[in-house]
Amino acid sequence: PSTHPIACDIPDVQAVEVNFDGITYAKGASVLRQLVAYVGLEEFFAGLRIYFTRHAWANATLTDLLAALEQASGRDLSGWSAQWLETTGLNTLRPEFTVDGDGAFASFAVLQAGACPGAGERRTHRLAVGVYDSPRGAAEGPGSALVRTHRVELDVSEERTEVPELVGVPAGQLVLVNDDDLTYCAMRLDAKSLATLVDRIGDIAESLPRSLCWSAAWEMTREAEFRARDFVAVVLSGLPAETEVGVVQRLLAQAQTALSSYADPTWASEEGWSRFTSTLMNLLSTADPGSDHQLALVNALTAALLGKPELDAMAGWLAGNGVPEALTVDTDLRWRLLQALTAHGVMGEDEIVVEQERDATATGRRQAERTRALLPTPAAKERAWQRAMHDDELPNAISEAIIGCFSHPAQKQLLAPYLDRYFTEIADVWDRRTSERAQPCVLGLFPSWVVEQRCVDAASAWLEEASGHPPALRRLVSEGRAGVARALAARVCDADDS
Repeated sequence: PSTHPIACDIPDVQAVEVNFDGITYAKGASVLRQLVAYVGLEEFFAGLRIYFTRHAWANATLTDLLAALEQASGRDLSGWSAQWLETTGLNTLRPEFTVDGDGAFASFAVLQAGACPGAGERRTHRLAVGVYDSPRGAAEGPGSALVRTHRVELDVSEERTEVPELVGVPAGQLVLVNDDDLTYCAMRLDAKSLATLVDRIGDIAESLPRSLCWSAAWEMTREAEFRARDFVAVVLSGLPAETEVGVVQRLLAQAQTALSSYADPTWASEEGWSRFTSTLMNLLSTADPGSDHQLALVNALTAALLGKPELDAMAGWLAGNGVPEALTVDTDLRWRLLQALTAHGVMGEDEIVVEQERDATATGRRQAERTRALLPTPAAKERAWQRAMHDDELPNAISEAIIGCFSHPAQKQLLAPYLDRYFTEIADVWDRRTSERAQPCVLGLFPSWVVEQRCVDAASAWLEEASGHPPALRRLVSEGRAGVARALAARVCDADDS
């Protein structure tokens, strides 16, 4: 709900701290890429040469840069800054098409929704539409590579933009309306493309379109347009195709968020988590020994809601029994295993003391604090809450360690009392501490584990009563409320069998 343009007013230090974020950096980089696509790569470089020559040994402005790019490209950039740097939100782009009896497009259009959050502006996008299918002559179906068979580049500026170049082109199995990631937008997939992903995301031969599909599927899950259980299924089927460990780690984290927050809780507890963890155990058995992928799978398991088979296996690994081939159970992994076992009540304070004696370092102390915060007892949660929220002398590293492990997928009922306490106490924390020290509490202890309307209502009531609190605090609480509202909508979508 809270947002800001890339170029925004910074009246004070608190505004600096909350505004230098993913919008400033990630959106800024994406918008720069869109500018390059809009004027053309060679024209962009030519414009830079004009700009640097014209303003050598002098100061220059954004207007000067855009004027040079206009000269080199012939594109009108008079409204570019207002469109892209001074407005908020992102546009959603989706395909709309019909297919004739021969399997070719009979019509094709790109639909653009107004920027959200924000005033609903539509922007001029330079983008590419890509169509993916099995290569001509290749066997079709799962296991056959999906490659780009057609690409059309065009400007999209209206609510609906026809793409006549695609009429008569075979419709393929997958359509991307932001192929090559040229513009900053939320890309949506049509029903057939989503169905293709469920069975065949690993068949997409190139990493960039596969990454775009992952991003689209995740955003559609978050926006209640794709069932969380289907997203988890896509992740589990597509993981073996991913060679970059960073991608694997991100997908595993997203799948866990889907299970914890976006999936129907009954399905997640009865089927979803067990399917996730059993699949990871199977993938672990075939992962390259000693590889980063192997470690990523183990780390994901330690953060999951586990059943007895996984807990027994982890207890064995901690004791040195049945450890996967070439997996190094070092100090960091020992703590992760102990934390997983502690969160589920398998181990406790005695084991924490022993492990802290093994790791008598500052890092060991932080890990012990994290592990104690995970103890599944009311007393342990009360101690963690008091230290994080009320001990103003606690070192930042210790406070953040406690906050990071206060909640766990296995402990949502245990944390229920802290919904009301958060809204009673958080303003005082902000008043007592600097914003840098208060933000971890505001964000990390927001009761997002209560995915119920009463959490949204409690946040709304607090915001109505807290008109006198600093805007930065209100913004952070408002974002927490929006996250729970999003999770509620996603759960409704996930429970819909239609």
